Amino acid sequence: MKSSTCFPLVLAILTASCGTARPLLESDSTRVEVKTVVETVHDTAFIELPVIVEKVATLDTASVLENKYAKSTASVSGGVLHHSLETKAVKQPVPVETKVVWRDSLLYRDRVVKEDIYIEKPLSRWQKLKMTAGEVFIATSIAVLLFFLFHLFTNLKLKV
Repeated sequence: MKSSTCFPLVLAILTASCGTARPLLESDSTRVEVKTVVETVHDTAFIELPVIVEKVATLDTASVLENKYAKSTASVSGGVLHHSLETKAVKQPVPVETKVVWRDSLLYRDRVVKEDIYIEKPLSRWQKLKMTAGEVFIATSIAVLLFFLFHLFTNLKLKV
């Protein structure tokens, strides 16, 4: 191979090798965990009965009025039996079952956070020179490539 045909290939390889590294992509994963607990709470509720008054008048000598929560009084006057039944204001206990549902959710989020790290010490002259030399090399390579293409096209026009 001639050096004139090998030069663009070497130049292209050197230019491609001066690329920058790609940054790390951020990853984010989210997971939700729901916990449900059902409890049965046994409790006692009290029912208050209303006050009820009943009265009966009869010509008989005996009268029966019954109630589980009642107070009964009877009296005879003038051949007439007066009977009254009054309920007592009593709170009756009643067992009650109540279901309590507890729901709790936990959110787990894993993520990578990109942080800027600041270097305490500034770059030295040699390090700055190496960083700018890469940019100068790319610019010089493009200029040489354009010169080579210009030189090639001008030689072709003269021969035709």
